[in-house]
Amino acid sequence: MLNYKKLNFKCGLEIHQQLNTKKLFCDCSSTLNEKELQVDVKRKIRATAGEFGNIDIAAKFEQAKDLNLIYHGYANEYCLVELDEEPIHCINHEALKTALELATLLKMKIPPVLQVMRKIVVDGSAISSFQRTMQVGLESENSFIETSKGRVRISSLCLEEDSCKILSNVGNTILYSLSRLSIPLIELRTEPDIQDAEHAKEVAEYLGMVLRSFDTVRRGLGTIRQDVNLSIRNMARIEIKGFQDLKSIPKIIENEIKRQLDLLRRRQKIRPEVRKANENLTTTFLRPMPGSFRMYPESDHPLIPVTEKMLSELKLPELTIEKTLKLAKKYKISSELATQIIKENKQQLFESLVKLKVNPSLVANTLILVLKDIKSRHNLDTSKLSENNLEFLFKNIAQNRISKNAIENVLIDIVKGEKIEFSKYKEISESQLKKEIKKLIEENKEASINALMGMIMDKYRGRVDGKKVMEFLSVLLKNKY
Repeated sequence: MLNYKKLNFKCGLEIHQQLNTKKLFCDCSSTLNEKELQVDVKRKIRATAGEFGNIDIAAKFEQAKDLNLIYHGYANEYCLVELDEEPIHCINHEALKTALELATLLKMKIPPVLQVMRKIVVDGSAISSFQRTMQVGLESENSFIETSKGRVRISSLCLEEDSCKILSNVGNTILYSLSRLSIPLIELRTEPDIQDAEHAKEVAEYLGMVLRSFDTVRRGLGTIRQDVNLSIRNMARIEIKGFQDLKSIPKIIENEIKRQLDLLRRRQKIRPEVRKANENLTTTFLRPMPGSFRMYPESDHPLIPVTEKMLSELKLPELTIEKTLKLAKKYKISSELATQIIKENKQQLFESLVKLKVNPSLVANTLILVLKDIKSRHNLDTSKLSENNLEFLFKNIAQNRISKNAIENVLIDIVKGEKIEFSKYKEISESQLKKEIKKLIEENKEASINALMGMIMDKYRGRVDGKKVMEFLSVLLKNKY
């Protein structure tokens, strides 16, 4: 068990969240379809001296790899701006508005004038070797989040360009897609207030929830990324990049600390470096930590004054956690189901179906658990189910034409394109059920109660309640009917 306090553990997070808008400095699509390849561009990394005459150590390291960098440009998803052949256009105001709203929500200081900057990128993930970024939120005395282990300060909020996506990495050739380059990206940074590995996961989850409260954020795998900065015993800072699964954060941090402790035991120096989070929960070296002199003004974009009119037009969203609590309380459904409804953006659909006078828990369970079960257990494409299909289902449940026990069967038949015959799904009466059970017992006198249960459920699946069947079987067998 690691003693984080004794280790003088310091840890902060960087959260990177894509926005679901057009690109940051042009009108190209950010859909990432990557259907029609139109251009290939080849590059090599050449490290050059900055304005102070020094060459960045990370740039030297990347140049020494002598990599061949190839960039694919796909129709509607790149232009001369991405190729660094044309000056950038005016900033995407929808993305800027989201960044300002987030800064306001987190009670950060917003500079009176915003300056687009160029940040040197040395790993080949930007065709121009720099990434455009701008600081939209600065730390204030109130810019913090409350956690189970105290306050964690939010120190910086930037709006920047995302990097290229790696398509393949074979030998000394890396193939990139330009489609992701310049998608708007929110970068949130915390102060090193995180107390231990589990605390890091808690903070990442909370900030992810805050970001997902905005309608403009992208959802899905790869749309949010976490970087962890940590150190122990006042040693060098290590940056770990590439976390995709929040569940892996605690174990990777723990393994990284153990790696550093092993280096200290062997009297080896811990150097400032960037490391990659691996699937096996370890880290591997990527490159030396970049130097601090890698930012300079973007001369192709004017300064952006933050006006009173601009601030007055901001609309702050309700936090996802608040939406969840309200939904669970209003409809008396479990917090787990409410959380998933909000997370999967199904609140509007859920509330429209509940208006058909159907039990809210039944609707929630169908939208979240039943659909998931049909997809995983039956390997069926539930995306084929339309809102009209679901309205049809619950209208007929409300009118007692379809048994609530038949929901899964009805939806499976709809997905398969089969004809819906109400006689297949109407619940049989209790008197008829008792009659059928008596008959079954007489015909199978040696059968166990479980075997009898299986026979009834096979014959009337979707038309009877399993609890009632077991109850009737127990009584009839006990009393020998």
